[in-house]
Amino acid sequence: MSTDLTVAVADGVALVEMRRPPANHVDEALLGRLVDAALALDDDPACRVIVLASAGKHFCAGADLGDGEFVQDRAAAAEGLYRHAARLFGVRTPIVAAVQGSAVGGGLGLACAADFRVAEASTRFVANFARLGFHQGFGLSVTLPDLVGRQAAADMLLTARRVGGEEAVRLGLADRLAEPGLVREAAGELARQIAESAPLAVRSIRATLRGDLAARVRQALDHELAEQRVLWATRDSGEGIAASLERRSPAFIGE
Repeated sequence: MSTDLTVAVADGVALVEMRRPPANHVDEALLGRLVDAALALDDDPACRVIVLASAGKHFCAGADLGDGEFVQDRAAAAEGLYRHAARLFGVRTPIVAAVQGSAVGGGLGLACAADFRVAEASTRFVANFARLGFHQGFGLSVTLPDLVGRQAAADMLLTARRVGGEEAVRLGLADRLAEPGLVREAAGELARQIAESAPLAVRSIRATLRGDLAARVRQALDHELAEQRVLWATRDSGEGIAASLERRSPAFIGE
């Protein structure tokens, strides 16, 4: 296992941890290793539940738009990410995401790919795509409205506002609110409660509840990438990304 992703299994729960603090940006390589690890855990009888966590201040700030692969060819970099995102929805083991700090953009998409999200009051969930000048990705077109409803999803996506932990619980975006600094412990407790149930029944029930989610996400990913390809060619997207990297407010012109 690489140094930026670790896996440890104990008492029926696997802790899969991203280690790229403080922002824990994901790229094709890291997400591929994460999904490979989760799929391998599907076949590990010692694992009944996965806790997805990250080291440092933030859960995941999505892709690093100032990184080399995204600067050189955003569409190719996103296509690689989304290929692994589609595979992630094929994991058969329940996943509990321990979300501290911020889950932004693709990091929000990663959190929403889990079955459950545990947050604390200071956690921030942010669908910042419109402020970057392009369409949402990572299957959020499906997962976000499934979790919070179409109106709340539209609110988050069109305003790009920050949703705190307490509001996230009210919306259904988060399932548990942990005490400050205890997100991982609370996520582990939820995972252990699931692990105490009959494992074959858990997988069967989960599969029924998820239904055609994986297929819907795969279709959405194709559409999301197509829309992103168009919008990345606009001046507004260039402005939005530059403003984000320069930590200033964007000035959009509708071109």
